[in-house]
Amino acid sequence: MPLSEITAVQSFIDYIRFEKRYSPHTVKSYADDLHFFFSFLADRCGIMKPTDVTPIFVRSWMAEMADQKINPRSINRKLSCLKSFFKFCRKTGLTEENPATIVPLMKTRKRLPSYVEEKQMAVLSDDVEFPSDFSGQSEKMIIGLLYQTGIRVSELVNMKNSHIDFNQQQLKVLGKGNKERLIPLNRELLSQLQVYRELRTKNAVAGDYLFANGEGKPLNPRKVYTIVKKWLSVVTTAEKKGPHILRHSFATHLTNNGADLNAVKELLGHTSLAATQVYTHNSIEKLRDIHKKAHPKG
Repeated sequence: MPLSEITAVQSFIDYIRFEKRYSPHTVKSYADDLHFFFSFLADRCGIMKPTDVTPIFVRSWMAEMADQKINPRSINRKLSCLKSFFKFCRKTGLTEENPATIVPLMKTRKRLPSYVEEKQMAVLSDDVEFPSDFSGQSEKMIIGLLYQTGIRVSELVNMKNSHIDFNQQQLKVLGKGNKERLIPLNRELLSQLQVYRELRTKNAVAGDYLFANGEGKPLNPRKVYTIVKKWLSVVTTAEKKGPHILRHSFATHLTNNGADLNAVKELLGHTSLAATQVYTHNSIEKLRDIHKKAHPKG
């Protein structure tokens, strides 16, 4: 039976796409995960109905992926997809239980987020000379906005001119699930945004997107990745140089300088404090290094 014929799966995909407003990338990932799961059940167990799924089948699926050397983090992500799917099935009355709930996540090594040092970001901001034309200033603005606000790439490319409130000195961001949050902007960044918008007007950029392509449509996220990687390569030799590193740098530098963790959580748009706490590990490593160098018994 093709995946498209499993009514519950299609209803779930429609639910996360139209009601939860998940990103197209997330929707595709969930659809692929469910296709993978029900294909496994059909091949190994001869079943395709959500009502026939038990925790044993879920564990078998996870064991199969582990045997294929799939990364435990990827397996846990797929398990989270199953939990969301069967939660939806219970909510709609299709199943009485969620067979994925009692299945534990696989153990993973804690991975600290990579980030760029503060002094390296200062060099990029103050000492590196960007081209004076509109393209060069657009790239500088993209770097500055990502680092100084911690927004995601998806939030950057979908940002519109109307999202900047110069009077209230804040930025309106539409995050995951279309959740709105406000981020304060300092005077320097506001001034840079004002100059950029004037350049944007002079260059007759179409549409209302703050960063647009020649047709006035949002920039492709891959374009943003290329821009960030190019300029971070000027100041760091770190292996990872994508836009998300600037988000990690934003959060890490805030926590290193004593920012309240709940405030960082709100600025990042995290739904759980646990997602933000990972940045405290970087702070602890810094404190450990300071203690080792400065304390008489270090």
